[in-house]
Amino acid sequence: MLLEEARLRAKQLRELINYHNNRYYNEDSPEISDYEYDMLLRELENIEAEYSELQTPDSPTVHVGGKRGEKFSPVEHKVPMESLHDSFSHDEIRDFDRKVRQVVQNPTYIVEPKFDGLSVSCEYENGVFTRGSTRGDGVVGEDVTENLLTVKSLPKKLKNAPEFLEVRGEVYMSFDTFERLVNEQLDREEKPFKNPRNAAAGSLRQKDSSITAERSLDIFVFNIQQIKGKEINSHKEGLDYLKNLGFPAAPFYNTYTDIEDVISEIERIGNLRGELPYGIDGAVVKVDDFAQRRLLGNTAKFPKWAEAYKYPPEEKPTKLLKVEWNVGRTGAVTPVGIFEPVHLAGTTVSRAVLHNEDFIREKGISIGDTVIIRKAGEIIPEVVSLFAHNPDSTPIVVPTVCPSCKSHLIREDGEAVIRCTNTDCPEQLMRHLIHFVSRDGMDIDGLGPAVLRQLIEAKLINSPADLYRLTAEDILSLDRKGVKSAANLLTALEKSKDRELYRLVYALGIRHIGLKAAKLMCEKLRTVDSIFEASLEDYTSIDGFGEIMAKSAYDYFSLPSTKALITELVSFGINMKSAENTAVSNIFEGKTFVLTGTLPTYSRQEATAIIEANGGKVTSSVSKKTDYVLAGEDAGSKLTKAQTLGVSVISEAQLLSMIGAESKDDAIKSTDSLYGTDEFGEPAILI
Repeated sequence: MLLEEARLRAKQLRELINYHNNRYYNEDSPEISDYEYDMLLRELENIEAEYSELQTPDSPTVHVGGKRGEKFSPVEHKVPMESLHDSFSHDEIRDFDRKVRQVVQNPTYIVEPKFDGLSVSCEYENGVFTRGSTRGDGVVGEDVTENLLTVKSLPKKLKNAPEFLEVRGEVYMSFDTFERLVNEQLDREEKPFKNPRNAAAGSLRQKDSSITAERSLDIFVFNIQQIKGKEINSHKEGLDYLKNLGFPAAPFYNTYTDIEDVISEIERIGNLRGELPYGIDGAVVKVDDFAQRRLLGNTAKFPKWAEAYKYPPEEKPTKLLKVEWNVGRTGAVTPVGIFEPVHLAGTTVSRAVLHNEDFIREKGISIGDTVIIRKAGEIIPEVVSLFAHNPDSTPIVVPTVCPSCKSHLIREDGEAVIRCTNTDCPEQLMRHLIHFVSRDGMDIDGLGPAVLRQLIEAKLINSPADLYRLTAEDILSLDRKGVKSAANLLTALEKSKDRELYRLVYALGIRHIGLKAAKLMCEKLRTVDSIFEASLEDYTSIDGFGEIMAKSAYDYFSLPSTKALITELVSFGINMKSAENTAVSNIFEGKTFVLTGTLPTYSRQEATAIIEANGGKVTSSVSKKTDYVLAGEDAGSKLTKAQTLGVSVISEAQLLSMIGAESKDDAIKSTDSLYGTDEFGEPAILI
């Protein structure tokens, strides 16, 4: 490649990589695979290596791709959170070893998995977790302390801890959690996360920490960034120490002196990918001894004492045998390919999503063709591309009538899916009922898919309301259902009548309305009557609602069929009101509080309950609209922001004084409806 050609290509690559960096790091919505991104970066590295004059100070080969977002306070990393240089072949690992041995003698390497998540820093003072932040650009990250507090596997207090400790870890989402989240998103016809890494990143960077808490994130801690009060001389010693402190450190790590043994361990870890409950995208090789690391030093972006080996994506060719069209809860009809079975990422795959009609046409896929399939996030099988066209293949016929009820299908403007609009469609009913009885919905134990299908086929149910018409005789008429099963199911149905209103609203399966949105709606509107009477403007004014959510809710509750269904449910005694407001006074009516730091006697949950019991509202972030910041010890960036904005900062004692209580016991007595006793007879919060 000539210099001018290289200059033009390098410019194109920098623009392209920076674009994808933004999509990946800052928007948590990548458009290309990690492998495709890695190949773009490698191409730019090769050009800059050949023509050093083409490397610019802001080249993505020099700087970490992320940047600090604007919705969180900045955190400057005293120890930079560097990236790692990537290798894609065994020879590159051998080359890394050769360069190391040019500087140090007889290095020992430690090999550990490279987790596929979001890199974070966690700081502890005298064993207490005080601050957590994202990597950002490696120098400045985002303060996500409140959200990290919801990660159960991250210890909040350490025993026998040093004076100060900063650790680096990777927040991740397990495959099971990711699959459940994606299924919920698909059920609501939302755009699902593409892989667990982006799901974890998007969940950790939520403004509302309660959403983060719902996502069940986990963490592995793999490095000591800073430590005071303890001397650590090697990486293995550091990992062992972190485990003893109670951290979920890397689940396996071993040391080696021969690079060929390192390569064997890399391959062994790669073969585990299909068996692990979480995602890894490579293995990391590090010089173990810290003194040797200091001799090796760093580049502007990478440490010279570490190398990441990236595994190629596992994609395999297989033959498309036929296409099934499945009907979803809201009538969306989607194609699923049936293939010759192939072993992929630890399991045998014979079915994979074909996305939609546009995807099929764009890729030119026909029945009988050989296609490339992979597991998105190593979980959900999907078709990637056409591998080879078979001359004898037959075109995929897009249905014009519903596979379930034979009603005419439509494709609305701006949508990629075709849809059945028949509300009596049996398959839609099946999906709808599965959602209605789900754990987050009406939580009706004993009504699994098999039983629901039996009830539908027996024509015993045609809507959620019909569930409450079931009799013992109806249930006994089903296969393998005895007297005890019938009694248990009827008890579960009766119990579900008292579920909170937001659970019913969620169970109705309104497009774009998830559990959180249902809660917000019911907190604002309180009763089903108010929900029906609400205008589009009323829905739009709900805190946390966008235009799409507001219109979807308004349209749903404007339908005569919705009114008829709710009327039936009312006749069966289903709860139609939100829980009574537990406020014991209106002292804080219209006031917004933010909590930060560790309070002397209250837990945050207790303090929140007291504030809400007196008419106030607690949010997770400080703004000009915040009235009070309740600050305890080790208050962090929220306190600083409150002082900058001139927001009133109060202590726990001042809070007690404001509600006329002299002690915590007095506060509890004034809110008896919120408290009971624990197993030791001590006051315990009930909400």
